[in-house]
Amino acid sequence: MQDTRYNAHQILEDLHSSDNERIRSAAFAAGDMNIEEAIPVLSEQLSNENLGVQEGAEYALRRIRGPKSVDAVLPLLRSDDASVRNVAMDILREIGNDNMEAMRAGLHDDDPDIRIFISDILGHSTSREAGQLLCEALLKDPEVNVRYQAAVSLGNLGYPETVDSLRKAMNDEEWVQFAVVEALTKINDERTVTALVQALPTASPLVCSAIIDALGSMGDIKTIPLLFKSLENVSVALRHKTVKAIVQILGGQSLSLLAPKMQERLRVYLLDALTDNDEDILMAALQGVSFMEHEEATKAVMMLAARLDPEQNADLYEAVIRTLASIGYNDVIRDALRSHDEQQIMIAMEACQLMDDHRPVEEIKSIFWELGEELQRAAVSEVAQLGSLDDAQFFLDVIARCEDSEMLKSAIIFFGNQHGSPEAEDVVFSQLDHHLVDVKEMALEACINLHSPRLNARFKERFHSDDDMQRLMAVYALGRYSVEENLPELTEALEDQSANVRQMAVEAFLNLGVEAERYLPRLLPRMYDENKNVRVALVNLLGQIGTPAVVPRLLTALHDENDWVRIRAVEALGANRVAEAVPTLAGMLENASPMLTFKIIEVLGKIGGNVAFSVLLEMMDHEDPEIQHAAAEAVAAIQAEQE
Repeated sequence: MQDTRYNAHQILEDLHSSDNERIRSAAFAAGDMNIEEAIPVLSEQLSNENLGVQEGAEYALRRIRGPKSVDAVLPLLRSDDASVRNVAMDILREIGNDNMEAMRAGLHDDDPDIRIFISDILGHSTSREAGQLLCEALLKDPEVNVRYQAAVSLGNLGYPETVDSLRKAMNDEEWVQFAVVEALTKINDERTVTALVQALPTASPLVCSAIIDALGSMGDIKTIPLLFKSLENVSVALRHKTVKAIVQILGGQSLSLLAPKMQERLRVYLLDALTDNDEDILMAALQGVSFMEHEEATKAVMMLAARLDPEQNADLYEAVIRTLASIGYNDVIRDALRSHDEQQIMIAMEACQLMDDHRPVEEIKSIFWELGEELQRAAVSEVAQLGSLDDAQFFLDVIARCEDSEMLKSAIIFFGNQHGSPEAEDVVFSQLDHHLVDVKEMALEACINLHSPRLNARFKERFHSDDDMQRLMAVYALGRYSVEENLPELTEALEDQSANVRQMAVEAFLNLGVEAERYLPRLLPRMYDENKNVRVALVNLLGQIGTPAVVPRLLTALHDENDWVRIRAVEALGANRVAEAVPTLAGMLENASPMLTFKIIEVLGKIGGNVAFSVLLEMMDHEDPEIQHAAAEAVAAIQAEQE
């Protein structure tokens, strides 16, 4: 803020000094004190090479404003220095309203560049008079670039009363017409649509293209008959643009509401538009044909898909697949599946995958063993999604004959979704012994998904295996099925010779949430397990339970010999905002490892309170800058909580 001892005389004196810092300070003060006498010298200082002085002068002129400021800045539009002209333009865009007479005079300047600048400035005006002045320039100025800028600025203003002048300007040169079309589009008044449509018959192909794009973006349904009429006797490129506009306005679904003759005409044009190279036109054409259940449409879309690179044209390729799926399964898709062209087969399969239709399944199954590995993977995944229990033999063959883990997992997913089928249960259970780990894991998830009492009983039997991995999978499944129903086995597993099994048994109780508190007497001996992963699992469980009964156990875990156990205990206390833990946590900071220190600081910020706040303030003086920063963030968290 400027020195309040400044007076107008001193400010004017400083503005004429040779000290740039004095000039800058005086300029800001002149703006704050609204000293009009300073306007001439302030406008001069806009040409000063010192950026600080320029900043101060610009600030002041924007603050003082008024007709005098406008008059003082206008001559700078003639400067040879582009940066000075740009600053002057920017100021006048804000304050030009204060002297519309000067703006009017500028529009009649002999220099066409000045008239262009003034036309630009008026496009940022809040005065309705600006629209009148620009309309006059648009229709009468002899320089085409002035008329162009006037049209651009009228679009920026968006005044509906300027539409008539813009409509008349559609008889101007093509360069101006483009700006007029854009301006009418921005105004988007009911009359702008009429003005644009009326210009179509006489406009050049390029301007017609711009008009059609504009009509499409404006979305006025009343233009549909006119656009249909314009489809005749135009170039292919313009016809494609028109088709795009019609789809934009109607949307895909509404196309089916058109009269049959109009639908048929549009269908022909849409299919032709699929040969275009413009992605926007292709997207619109795809949207249109997706509601046409014609094999001819499928054939055209398939041809488009064949010339696309799925990676380089990802969005368009995805739209193609969705369109094929929307049209539905037909002989063209069937023939593509039967072809020996891998690209065609893949396109067809991807489309079928999005269809709620079982018909492609038989075709895919019939060609499966002739396909390459990549297509086989896609095929078996698709049949798994679309197939029914009637397709079980196909998947049994896949399991018997294939070694590829992805295909095997798809087969297991299929059987894992066949609820109530003992045969499916037997298949997925048998795959628990597969030599590939990811297949074995998928089989385990499939068994759980089936949620069969029969499989639950088989897992109970497997729990008594001598193999650690078999017991581990059994405990995982029994915990997912039902802790209460399988409590004897899970309790026994807590004492298993394998640490992994003991850990899995503890984690099984996570499925109960807070209800796991009932089983604390069975679980708490694991607090002293020889394996740190088991202790970590128990601390995580205690943190999830979060009741007062577990707090003493979590406090005890803070003294565990392993850092990770302590860290998980700290996190659990923080998650449950246990205030009584703060003194213990604070006491641990002195000898804690860096990792544990950061975690304690974070948790103190979560728990909050006076004691935590004081501890964190002290940590902000720590010698380690990272710890200082962490403490500062934790303090900020406490402060935010108080607000």
